[in-house]
Amino acid sequence: MAAATAVRPDATLRGAVDVAHAAAVDVAGSDAVGEHLGMEMVQDRLATHYFASASPAYRGWRWAVSVARIPRSKTVTVCETDLVPGEDSLLSPTWVPYSARLAPGDLGPGDVTPYLAEDPLLVAGFEATGEEDVDEVALWELGLGRPRVLSAEGRDAAAQRWYDGEHGPTSAVARKAPLPCSSCGFLVPMPGALRSVFGVCANAWSPSDGAVVSLDHGCGAHSEADLEGPEPERVTPPILDDDALDLS
Repeated sequence: MAAATAVRPDATLRGAVDVAHAAAVDVAGSDAVGEHLGMEMVQDRLATHYFASASPAYRGWRWAVSVARIPRSKTVTVCETDLVPGEDSLLSPTWVPYSARLAPGDLGPGDVTPYLAEDPLLVAGFEATGEEDVDEVALWELGLGRPRVLSAEGRDAAAQRWYDGEHGPTSAVARKAPLPCSSCGFLVPMPGALRSVFGVCANAWSPSDGAVVSLDHGCGAHSEADLEGPEPERVTPPILDDDALDLS
């Protein structure tokens, strides 16, 4: 691999500070162009002069003025003038596509998520997912039902999300629960591979009612939990002392 040829210095372009400054002033105005910050050679007979931006709205930015000359000529020509960011410039956030900006919980009435043709969390409805119940339904629905079903990766992602969420074993309500959901009469077991880890809460008094809960989740509305009753109140009767002298 041949080494890159070094760009030769150009005294004519290096000395064209006034030409470059005038070009920047012509674009931005004299109040917006600050001191000369230096020059760099881009390639033979092409260089860029940099001037500080004096505009309060563009602190740290620089005016970049490209200048050039033709071979054997001392006439300097301005190519373009741009406002470019420096190392400490305030920049706008990197643009993120709409499909990547959405987060769980952002969807409101009337909102529609973009279609992902190659979603790794889904597979075609006729493919085997490893989930016996799902595969049986898919075969029955083939050509009639859903075009795609949850893939093994999608199932694992959902399970991990549920387990780490507020209905898993690490939530505040679960850590203070008297008993786990696995022994609660209001737990509706889930079918298929998720049955060994999750169920659905059917207790109207529970904060997890209608939600998928891990078997080691729990809350104070457990069907077998109870409050310890208070000790019965005992009133000690007064003692009558007949030998006491009443001086009143």
